[in-house]
Amino acid sequence: MKFQLKNIAAVVAISLSFASCSNDDDVNSNTLGEGNLKLEFDQIYNGADFAFNTAYTNSNGEVVKVDVAKYIVSNIVLTKMDGSVYTVPKSESYFIIDEETEATHLINLPNIPAADYTKVSFGIGVDKEQFDLGATGQTSFLQTAQDAGMMWSWSAGYKFVALEGKFTSSTVTTEAQFKVHTGQTGNDYNYNTITLDLPDNALVRTTITPQIHIMADLSKIIDGTNVINLSDGATIMGGEKLPLITANLSNMFEVHHVHND
Repeated sequence: MKFQLKNIAAVVAISLSFASCSNDDDVNSNTLGEGNLKLEFDQIYNGADFAFNTAYTNSNGEVVKVDVAKYIVSNIVLTKMDGSVYTVPKSESYFIIDEETEATHLINLPNIPAADYTKVSFGIGVDKEQFDLGATGQTSFLQTAQDAGMMWSWSAGYKFVALEGKFTSSTVTTEAQFKVHTGQTGNDYNYNTITLDLPDNALVRTTITPQIHIMADLSKIIDGTNVINLSDGATIMGGEKLPLITANLSNMFEVHHVHND
C-alpha cells in the first residue's frame, strides 16, 4: 500500500512538474520578442460625440461650432508593470491627429518589446530639443506639418494645437470666427507631456496587438480648468491666455478602455 502511495505521489509530482514547465513555455512564447501597439484618438466635445459644425454650449454660455481640430502627438513612452519604460524612437514618434482625416486617428507603433504595459505618456507639440535641431533635423515631419497647416512658419515654429470655428455669445449675437493655436511664443514654449494610467494592462505579445482607446475632449482646450471667453478676443495665438490654454490640455485626454486582441 505504501509502495502504491509512493508511486501515486511520484506520478502527481511529475505531472505538476510538466504542467509547470508547460505554463512557463506558454508565458515565454507569448512574452519574448516584439509586437505592435495601437493608440486610437477619439475626439469628443464636453463628453458628447464630436461632429464638425455642430453647436456645443460651453460653461460660460458661448456656443461654438468647430470646423478645424488638429494636434501634434509626440515622444510616446510606455511604462511596464515593473516600472521600467520603453521609449518609442524619436524618429518614429511624431504624429498629427486631424479630426477631418480618419486615418490619422489610429497610430500604429511597431517593434514594441513584449510586456504588460500600465501607462502611456506623450507630448502635445514638438519638443524644443527636436525643434532646436533646425529645419534639416526635422526629417519628413516638417513637410508633413506644413502640408497639414500645422506650421506658423519655420522661424515661428509648429502649431501644437489648432482649434478653429465660429461662435456666438450673449454679446456676440452674429456668428464670428475664432482661432486657437498653441505653440512657441516668446520665452514660453508651451509643450505639454500627458501621462495616462491604463484601466487594464496593454498586453503586447508577438501574437497580440493591444489598442489603447484614448478619448480627447476638445472642449477642454477652451473650457477646462481655465475658462476662455472668446467674446474677449477670438483669435488666440499668444498673450496671457495661451499658457492657460496650454494648462488645459493636461485634462483633455482619458483612456476609455484597452483592447487586447
